Amino acid sequence: MYEAERDRIADIRARLAHLVSGLKMDRKAGRLAELDAHASAPELWNDPAKARAVLQEQRMLQKLVGACDDLRRKVDDAAELIALAAEERDASVADALAHEVSEVQEAYDEFEFARTLSGPLDGNNAYLTIHAGAGGTEACDWAAMLERMYTRWCEAHRMKTTEIEHLDGDDAGVKSVTLLVTGDYAFGHLKAERGVHRLVRISPFDSSSRRHTSFASVDVTAEIDENIEIEIDEGDLRIDTYRSSGAGGQHVNVTDSAVRITHLPTGIVVACQNERSQIKNRATAMKLLKAKLYQLELEKREQQASAKYASKQKIEWGSQIRSYVLHPYNLVKDLRTDVETSDTGAVLDGDIDEFIAAYLRKTAEAK
Repeated sequence: MYEAERDRIADIRARLAHLVSGLKMDRKAGRLAELDAHASAPELWNDPAKARAVLQEQRMLQKLVGACDDLRRKVDDAAELIALAAEERDASVADALAHEVSEVQEAYDEFEFARTLSGPLDGNNAYLTIHAGAGGTEACDWAAMLERMYTRWCEAHRMKTTEIEHLDGDDAGVKSVTLLVTGDYAFGHLKAERGVHRLVRISPFDSSSRRHTSFASVDVTAEIDENIEIEIDEGDLRIDTYRSSGAGGQHVNVTDSAVRITHLPTGIVVACQNERSQIKNRATAMKLLKAKLYQLELEKREQQASAKYASKQKIEWGSQIRSYVLHPYNLVKDLRTDVETSDTGAVLDGDIDEFIAAYLRKTAEAK
């Protein structure tokens, strides 16, 4: 009696043990204890930047370690309940046991997803940049639609977005926009969105109502800790100033406060225009440049460690990853995972969790 439920719990227990080992949960619990001690120290706020970093890491580890402990208790409780019911041959609790095991399975699935967010930068905030592709107004409008989609996703996940740079399209939409996304695991989730996004629809800008195909690229970079030292030679930089465009108050288009920095050795270009002060915009742009250079170095190291895997990642991130078809039928399909849906309205309103989760699980398994 109850052999099926007993076997399911035993299987979950075995997979959990393997997952706990892979995630190095004992080490994470030890690190959490260290952070708890740091957080309670009276001198913590002598360095506000370090204090915020400590509290952010503490909060994320509390969530992960707490989920692990909670799941272990659920597995033990379910196993004990099944054993008790089997010993007493009590068939009246069959439905309750089946429900209990299903809840444990759901809790395990949620915890298993944590392994996809175990990278060294996954817990960080993220810079999300959208560039319109070739196609003029069509592409610029598509870039604006993507900005709205990601903003809606952030709102649903209680993440804050701050516009760092914004370049309007000539007639509509945006040529480029950079958002700072602030929230737990912002980078861990949004890194799944890097690549080229393709839209097929009847153009609202075409008087003949013809079908158009538009492209926009999405890049995501983790915000790095200010304590990480990134050496940049000033001689490697070209710094341009220009007048801000787009929303931003009365100061916009009044002074050349916006800053664009080009890192000549790599060709990386960053810009910031959201502050009134050119000095502040330059500081923010430099912070973004350091984050991009740091990520570039990490990718080089990953290529050296696993050339085969890294090459796959580079191809995927640098090419089309998802198609959004609004005519002659409705379909959004991720070309990396084959996940698809006909509810295009929901996707463009920010419902992209299924795509993100499928991609993160696939890459975790590949690793």
